[in-house]
Amino acid sequence: MFDACEGVQTQLMRYRVGYGKLKAIFISHLHADHFLGVPGLVQTLNMSGRIEPLFLFGPRGTRKLFEALFSIRQFQPNFPVIARDCAEGECLREKLFTVSCFPVEHGCPAIGFAIEEPEKTRFHEAKAKKLGIKGRLFTELSEKGSVKIKKKTVKLEDVSYSQAGKKIVYTGDTKPCKAVVSAAKGADLLIHDSAFSHEDRALATEKKHSTAKQAAEDALKAKVKKLLLTHFSNRYDDRSKLLEEARVVFAESELGVEGAVLNI
Repeated sequence: MFDACEGVQTQLMRYRVGYGKLKAIFISHLHADHFLGVPGLVQTLNMSGRIEPLFLFGPRGTRKLFEALFSIRQFQPNFPVIARDCAEGECLREKLFTVSCFPVEHGCPAIGFAIEEPEKTRFHEAKAKKLGIKGRLFTELSEKGSVKIKKKTVKLEDVSYSQAGKKIVYTGDTKPCKAVVSAAKGADLLIHDSAFSHEDRALATEKKHSTAKQAAEDALKAKVKKLLLTHFSNRYDDRSKLLEEARVVFAESELGVEGAVLNI
């Protein structure tokens, strides 16, 4: 989970995301609207009998904040809550993906996150089958690197190629900055702060947020495949104007909408 606002439990229930599946929460910064959902969520997990640890990753001050909060007797869960301060580099490595962080520019210590899959090995199926590779031999070839068919040895590199894994980048709250562009290079999806319209860019600069146009400019510089605009100011009843100004710069822009599902 990336950031946890006050209504996070309601949203999890609304979209039928099981609480028990949650392993880690990545907090972009310690403004209240990005972490106040954590205490209540931890209490709910505690009442449900959770025993697995929950990891919290965030900028400087995250560990101190949550260690203090969960040291209060009334808030102490019966399972480990492990909070870690992050600045730059890898936060979490799983078998199917890694999550790393990078510094962004907001009104307090703040970070963005990149979720990346490792490279995948794909087979040239026609070529492999022509050489006699079929059925379980594909698995054996993947695991061992070569297989022997009759008197001929077929190597994995003879019938396969590497495909880059998917990459998703989440900026959290930030004004436009080089670190975002660098972290988002070639990403399949960039989720970018777009709090203001460009006509309100002076306010965006003052509040250290981005306009939709600025988000699109970052997406263009980073050569991402798709941009998702998020974190809109409540001053905009009609957010279509934000989408329009972004698409002038970067055509593959979309508005973040609650409950939307994007195929990457």
